Amino acid sequence: MIRYATMPSPVGPLLLAASDGGLHLIEFQNPRHPMSRCEAWEPRECDVIRAAASQLDAYFDGRRRDFDLPLAPRGTAFQLEVWRTLASIPYGETISYAQLAQRVGKPSAMRAVGAANGRNPLPLVLPCHRVIGSNGSLTGFGGGLPTKEYLLRMEGALPAPADLFC
Repeated sequence: MIRYATMPSPVGPLLLAASDGGLHLIEFQNPRHPMSRCEAWEPRECDVIRAAASQLDAYFDGRRRDFDLPLAPRGTAFQLEVWRTLASIPYGETISYAQLAQRVGKPSAMRAVGAANGRNPLPLVLPCHRVIGSNGSLTGFGGGLPTKEYLLRMEGALPAPADLFC
């Protein structure tokens, strides 16, 4: 049984879905790749959802830099390896897709790594927003580029916008 609830956040409402096995999903309001739902989903909180919501609130408030949650993402072995590697990107830092591919041990598979990154069902907790283009550009993100920019600025990975009137 997968339970779900929505929580408010500075980047819009987030859908959290979990089972006794762990957190399955964090979904932005208008996801690029929405997770399919079936009748086994129940609109009700559980301990995992409450813990995730609490830790996400602390993250957005600047009181948490990493997460301690039971995770249960569903994907291929390759996707799971990419998602595990995302967890090693420190708060406030970014890496390129090429660096992510190297860390996964597949340096020539940048497109496949990028596709797996784009299918990450647990953004924020598995910080796919910290992966950027090799030229420093902010590339695709399931929550939208403004959200990616917001998160990276919040973490200090991007400088604050210049004030024209300084």
